[in-house]
Amino acid sequence: MEKILFICVHNSARSQIAEAYLKQLGGDEFQVESAGFEPTTINPLVVEVMREEGIDLSGKSTQSAFELFKNGRTFTYVITVCDESVDEKCPIFPGMTHRLHLPFADPSKVEGTEEEKLSRFRSIRDQIKVVMHEFIDWVRTGHKKKPGYFWETKDIKSK
Repeated sequence: MEKILFICVHNSARSQIAEAYLKQLGGDEFQVESAGFEPTTINPLVVEVMREEGIDLSGKSTQSAFELFKNGRTFTYVITVCDESVDEKCPIFPGMTHRLHLPFADPSKVEGTEEEKLSRFRSIRDQIKVVMHEFIDWVRTGHKKKPGYFWETKDIKSK
């Protein structure tokens, strides 16, 4: 079983969406968690747009990436889903063999009416769903091809 950790700043949106989709789409093949550098609470708009997909995140809590690291947790894949400036803060987890990055915009910075915000959250949600399909295919084919144009791989040997 592959162990995957998704990380973003607050563990309130992007990482929660990615975790939920990989659990739903990948089934028992993946053990999936998410965490943040500065965990807060899940954004209510994330709960709403994921409910539209039949996924209930209303009882989900957030957790700290650094606490997982300090507790010696191991992951095969660590995937950051935040912008580049935050991506560089990602710790190197013991046992990690793949470090990937997906530069999604921060939904918490979306401005506008409630409907405009929901529309932007849905767009980010839908992008994440597409790349979760790509990730699953990439893992199942033994990394024979790049998972998709949006993915960035990170060199974990030089850190």
